[in-house]
Amino acid sequence: MRIDILTIHPELLKSPFDHSILQRAKDKKIVEIVLHDIRSYSNDKHRKVDDYQFGGGAGMVMTIQPIADCIEKLKKERDYDSIIYLTPDGQTLKQGTCNQLSTFKNIIILCGHYKGVDQRIRDHFITQEISVGDFVLTGGELAAAILCDSIIRLIPGVISDETSALTDSFQDNLLAPPVYTRPANFNGWQVPEILLSGHLKNIEQWREDQAIERTKNRRPDLL
Repeated sequence: MRIDILTIHPELLKSPFDHSILQRAKDKKIVEIVLHDIRSYSNDKHRKVDDYQFGGGAGMVMTIQPIADCIEKLKKERDYDSIIYLTPDGQTLKQGTCNQLSTFKNIIILCGHYKGVDQRIRDHFITQEISVGDFVLTGGELAAAILCDSIIRLIPGVISDETSALTDSFQDNLLAPPVYTRPANFNGWQVPEILLSGHLKNIEQWREDQAIERTKNRRPDLL
């Protein structure tokens, strides 16, 4: 998979992609992440990428020319399965969307800033708009890191135990059950006996029951 990220602050994204699972995915050449500085596409001599809103109002808007030129250049080099704009008014990110995106070959992610991008970019280039939650960030860079992590971890070969991702919360519209590890007794706090029984069928049933109960209590909207 190749992910092209368009941003005015590429330095914000270097660290998240240089550690842990994302770094290993790059080292294995399972994924290629390319950062594009939108300012380098600006025709303005000062590399300006924002301007005042037509009609007045507080806040600046990302201009159309640099973004359009960058996307057009990339589209001439390869076909893209999705061109994503990260925005608070987009569709809320769900596990199902992550699953779908993880099967794609080429993706463009546009990070917004200021009051957002000129609407014509959204009308003529963007194929998918995603929000990471009902809140506003200063820019789309941190949201891009979240989106990439949620996608890349699902690609075969990225996580050592591929079945681990399949049992995460939301995969079956359920929250994950509680988990325990050694020691079995800590300060008198005991691990449930069923998990120490070695009876796999009963353990799986216990986990399923716990997942359903936890989902009922914490996220009944998922059921």
